[in-house]
Amino acid sequence: MIVCHCHAVTDHAIRKAVQNGACSARAVGAACGAGTGCGGCQELVEHIVETEGGAPRSVRALAMFRAESLAEAP
Repeated sequence: MIVCHCHAVTDHAIRKAVQNGACSARAVGAACGAGTGCGGCQELVEHIVETEGGAPRSVRALAMFRAESLAEAP
């Protein structure tokens, strides 16, 4: 099925990107363009990444928190 209508990217292409190492929605976007247009498919792209074995949402949230904390440190 087509997930990203802006770039005509299918769920199969997204799954293949994850299998080839894309571990986040951003990495999937870089690999195949999904989620880089209007953003309407972003949640579905994230869901596919999670179900295909990419970084779970909680791990990504922790990494973002750590990066923000380090950026704010004096």
